[in-house]
Amino acid sequence: MRVFTLLLRYKSFISFCVPLNPSRTTQNVRYFSVPAAKESFSSLQIKKRPVRKKPRLDEKQPGPYNVIAYATAAEYDLEKLAKGLKSQNLYTSSKVENNSDVLHALANYHVDTEPREIFFFREGSVVLWNVSDLESSNVINFLKPYEQDSYSEKLIQGESEMMNYQHQIEGKPSTLEQNGDFVIPFERNLLDKYTFSNSLALSVKLGIWEAMLDKYIDSIEYVTEDLKLGKKIKMTREEVLRKHGELFTLRHLINLSSDLLDTPDFYWDRDQYERLYVQTCSYFNINRRTKVMNEKLNHCIELVELLSTHLSDKHHIRLEWMIIVLIMVEVAFETIHYLERYLS
Repeated sequence: MRVFTLLLRYKSFISFCVPLNPSRTTQNVRYFSVPAAKESFSSLQIKKRPVRKKPRLDEKQPGPYNVIAYATAAEYDLEKLAKGLKSQNLYTSSKVENNSDVLHALANYHVDTEPREIFFFREGSVVLWNVSDLESSNVINFLKPYEQDSYSEKLIQGESEMMNYQHQIEGKPSTLEQNGDFVIPFERNLLDKYTFSNSLALSVKLGIWEAMLDKYIDSIEYVTEDLKLGKKIKMTREEVLRKHGELFTLRHLINLSSDLLDTPDFYWDRDQYERLYVQTCSYFNINRRTKVMNEKLNHCIELVELLSTHLSDKHHIRLEWMIIVLIMVEVAFETIHYLERYLS
């Protein structure tokens, strides 16, 4: 606007300075018009790069929708949970391709055209598709009677994962966008949602274990400081043995009781979904996070074994000194008896 104002003032100045002869003024003087000034100013602007348009999704369906995953316990009793859902009559539950470790629930009452679906995994994770925050809280509270070794509310909320999903053009397979959005077909998408849910459930479960390991490391951090300063170890042999058990339990969960190190058997004869599962796990850095956790576990095990060896050595030294003292006491008594016999 300042440029346009200056141009208009410049035009007034030219009109004031030229002679009043109309014919001469018209012949020799070129006036600046406002449209011409705008055109001249716009030609000086830097041209912007053309914006890349995203692939066109299914415009008939609104979106995006939310999908959120929680890990609330070490394990769910899916058989009792299925009965509880049936008695509640709010969701219709079923298995996914005869997989006994997963329970799929579809809401009986629709809020909009997009269905609300939930996947319950036996290892203690739940993934909710197009479910509001209020309904998610109700589902988490509903799960408590069917949980084993429930986690704290702070840990559940802190390690949750929230993503978005949209619908794909009809006839195209599901994909994972670079920004992390799931793109799935509108119809016949149960296995697509299950595949995404499987990797999401694995990610939040790994997040819980990472938080547990960080808490464990904080609990033994003072020991390394005491060792560095040469102070007395303040842990007992029973406490060290308990710490050893916690480490091996966590190591067992990560490497033996989960699918962190290998692709589940479900995808062996389903190449399309296996590629989608591997791609999603790669997005969540499952392999790298698992490797880092195992390295941390190895360092913790070395530290605990060092403590165990140190405390065992101290215990052995204490026993040896007790034996030495007993021998000295026995020698003293024998000496006294000898002196009594000799003096008598």
